[in-house]
Amino acid sequence: MRNLIITAVALLAAGTANAETYAIQAGRLIVDAAKPALGPSTVIVTDGRIIAIQPGATAPAGATVVDQRGRTVMPGMTDVHVHLTMNSGEPWYIGFTRKYSAPYATTMGLTHALEMARAGFTTVQDLGGDTSAVIALRDAVAEGRFAGPRIRVSGAGLSMIGGHGDPATGLPPELAAAIDTAHLNRSVCTGVQQCQEVVRKLASAGVDVIKIMATGGVLDPGAMGLEQHFTNDEMKGIVDMAHSLHLKVAAHAHGARGIEAATNAGVDSIEHGTLIDEAGVKAMKAHGTYYSATLMAFSGVNGLLGTGKLTPEMESKARIILARWGNGLNLAYRGGVKIALGTDSAVAPHARAGEELGLMVSKGGMTPRDALIAATKGGPDLMGLSAETGTLDPGKSADLIAVDGDPLSDPAAVTHVGYVMVMGRPIAMNAN
Repeated sequence: MRNLIITAVALLAAGTANAETYAIQAGRLIVDAAKPALGPSTVIVTDGRIIAIQPGATAPAGATVVDQRGRTVMPGMTDVHVHLTMNSGEPWYIGFTRKYSAPYATTMGLTHALEMARAGFTTVQDLGGDTSAVIALRDAVAEGRFAGPRIRVSGAGLSMIGGHGDPATGLPPELAAAIDTAHLNRSVCTGVQQCQEVVRKLASAGVDVIKIMATGGVLDPGAMGLEQHFTNDEMKGIVDMAHSLHLKVAAHAHGARGIEAATNAGVDSIEHGTLIDEAGVKAMKAHGTYYSATLMAFSGVNGLLGTGKLTPEMESKARIILARWGNGLNLAYRGGVKIALGTDSAVAPHARAGEELGLMVSKGGMTPRDALIAATKGGPDLMGLSAETGTLDPGKSADLIAVDGDPLSDPAAVTHVGYVMVMGRPIAMNAN
């Protein structure tokens, strides 16, 4: 036993001695998007964590030098609303084909996870996919088997019968019955008790967050509108159960009354929030609810109009939301609601997720600095990860990127990413 202890101590000491150290040299350094940038600086990373920030271009003996002196080094971004196991630009019925088996979706998700990391996102939250697929994807990346960002997942979103997220919506009865028999709509529920049971099952499966379809959606084939779907009691039951299990709740919500009802039920974030009004803003401000506008999704939907990939009902709903592109974010922002960046990729391509910042400024009316704060600090705060990521303070995980230009004044700078490190692991970038 004594020899085993000595051997274990020796191995631990050797591991510490051999821990890889990086010296990331920056021409400009943003430690915290809410504070002024620093001039030439070096971020020292050891064993996956930031241990020091030093002025100028320095490097400890034996460190791997990463020369980014021609770029701005900044915290990695967080996207709180993605769908890694889905592709952009595909027709609405693709989910019923063999292509969307759980194994295939998982492998496809690995490619999109890498795309998100290369786009500068070091943390993402997947809000809707096959539960087993997204959990497998999350765990494989976390174990370092595949490159990608830190991932949090909801699994299948809770939907009412016929609502956004019910895979049987709009299908002939025989197909709907087949789907029900196959249990593909296992997150469709009615009544408080049944909905709480679904939350428990998702928690047991190992999800990190619960997603609820509080209103109708654009990309479901049915004619049900964009207003409230679950009852007030059902929504409160879902939220109460999730919170009792230490899980936060993200609410897909477009219509004004659905947004207000979900907020009053206690959800932690409103996703999309397209038709929000002053009452909804007041409720979100009072509850401290986060707003994720997913403006890139509007861009993706706009590109699908007239292609035949949407049903007539989808196209009708799409035109309603496109007429309000960015209005909801502007209202929430001016009302002092907390903002986190979300894109809804893959409605638009994952690799273009960084374009969300420009839309938050041009269509949402945010300042470039506030958009960058939402992109770097908003998500971690919403997800309970602020102690781990969101700024480059010593002690935190080494989640950082290097971009061309100054993102504090030009949001387009984050679309020019030259270097990415996730939890101390460099991400191989595409060759130019």
